[in-house]
Amino acid sequence: MWLVLLFGYVLPAQAHKASDSYLSLAVQGERIDGQWDIALRDLEMAVGLDADDDAAITWDEVRARHEAIAAYALARLRLSSDDAPCPLRVTQHLVDTHTDGAYAVLRLQGACPAAVTTLAIDYNLLFDVDPQHKGLLRLAHGAVTTSAIFAPDTRSQALAPALQSRWRQFADYVRHGVWHIWIGFDHILFLVSLLLPAVLVRQDGRWQARATLKASALDVLAIVTAFTLAHSLTLTLAALGALALPSRLVESAIAASVVLAALNNLWPLVHRWRALVAFGFGLIHGFGFASVLADLGLPQGALVLSLVGFNVGVELGQLAIVAAFLPLAYLLRGGLFYRRVVMAGGSALIALVAVIWFAERALDLKLLA
Repeated sequence: MWLVLLFGYVLPAQAHKASDSYLSLAVQGERIDGQWDIALRDLEMAVGLDADDDAAITWDEVRARHEAIAAYALARLRLSSDDAPCPLRVTQHLVDTHTDGAYAVLRLQGACPAAVTTLAIDYNLLFDVDPQHKGLLRLAHGAVTTSAIFAPDTRSQALAPALQSRWRQFADYVRHGVWHIWIGFDHILFLVSLLLPAVLVRQDGRWQARATLKASALDVLAIVTAFTLAHSLTLTLAALGALALPSRLVESAIAASVVLAALNNLWPLVHRWRALVAFGFGLIHGFGFASVLADLGLPQGALVLSLVGFNVGVELGQLAIVAAFLPLAYLLRGGLFYRRVVMAGGSALIALVAVIWFAERALDLKLLA
């Protein structure tokens, strides 16, 4: 039953990076300057940009919708200080490229009635059409920079830009890391593919039930530890700007890793060394995890804290998946239902979905709704 629920959730999901926008605000006295980067694919969904329906958005098409883009965005962002509104206006429209595609760039300017001590932000971009959307904020006040994440359940926040709350920033990114792994369907399916054989052992060319829960738990521990070490390494290097790979290459390689991990359950070539497989492909998955933090563009000190919090959140999200999976899989391991339906059938479905994802990402196609 849980496999049915999992695939009912995954199949209609987008194969690409989750929707994010990047809002940077700088406060000086009563003045506010800012920049808001919003993905063109999101704006196409919200206000319509592709006038000729050729699946390619040009600069002329974006320019023709500047007024609509500005009206849509500003209607969904409200700033205030001491209960007094701080109206914003768009001063310039640009286009920039992030790791996951082209973004509209809105340069913002505004002012509050008095010098800002606490800035209240009400963020409602895209939540009505995409509940998985996140708004990532960088707020600068002099030399102090803090960050926050806006989601449907945290769309209104009050921040004191002159006082950097490191614990709040850390907690925000822990929560974002947990959410990122839970909606990162490719990462989940890769992990599940590696975990499915953890309650079995390969003997005489056949899968047999492991004798003890301890043995299964140790196998899971080795896999999760290897995956964690690998993606933490590349996540750190990529987020700090030391390494960079093209987004399409990373996303395609992640999909390929899911295919190979699932097929290995059907035709086992690597069983005892699955932890090494987890480490090798985990290096690629780390680049996927890093894309959000790299695009946010936090200054070095804030980035390190956000990076640690995000990584902790990813690990907590993984542990929650393992805690839900392992006891149930262990109870079912002895029967044909687990080996034939859950292990073999589940791996085949995972491989099929991942092949479609690979085609979408490598060839820039749209196959799943």
